Amino acid sequence: MNQILFTNNNFLKNSKHKKVIKMLKFQFFISLIIMVCFILYVLYFYNNRNKSEKLSKILLNNFNIERIYSKNQNYTIVNLNKNSNPFVIGILEIPKINLKYPILSNTTNDALKISPCRFYGPYPNEVGNLCIAAHNYDDNRFFGNLNKLSVGDFVNINCMDNSCIVYTIYNKFEISESNIECTNQNTMGKKEITLITCNNINKNRLVVKAKEKQEKF
Repeated sequence: MNQILFTNNNFLKNSKHKKVIKMLKFQFFISLIIMVCFILYVLYFYNNRNKSEKLSKILLNNFNIERIYSKNQNYTIVNLNKNSNPFVIGILEIPKINLKYPILSNTTNDALKISPCRFYGPYPNEVGNLCIAAHNYDDNRFFGNLNKLSVGDFVNINCMDNSCIVYTIYNKFEISESNIECTNQNTMGKKEITLITCNNINKNRLVVKAKEKQEKF
């Protein structure tokens, strides 16, 4: 009788042991699948990010070439969708945060994935308030470092005619998503720019305003 009980106990222990092993194997394979999916997602994310950065640099290089040859009558500037307006309308450069991107002529979801876009207002270095929008990915891309700028910092805007105007930042603030006061075009005949991006923490908009630098004589 004791021998039978002992045998049964061993059988139960072995059964439990096998169940534990099966459960551990199952958990291992599930964890492995999750890890593989995560790695694939990260690779996909970085691949897309690099594609956008490469495309932005290509546009920047093309703009520089177009700017050099634009006065040649045999050279035609490539337009977006055969539109009369050029796709790249200028270059935005902010030395303090090592930012240099082409400015795209219009704001669309696809364009914002490539580079900063003209959101509202005149073309670069014209009288009025040129509003430029870009994504904030909380890294060094696009307007991710815009919060590091301060009043007195400089922003450069380069145009097709090789002209460059330096703008001085005079204000930085946040607004709600529905607030569009920063796009006001009443600049009293002056040239201004407004840089707009998202604050991913509180879902507000970060706004940096700058006006044409006045030379001192």
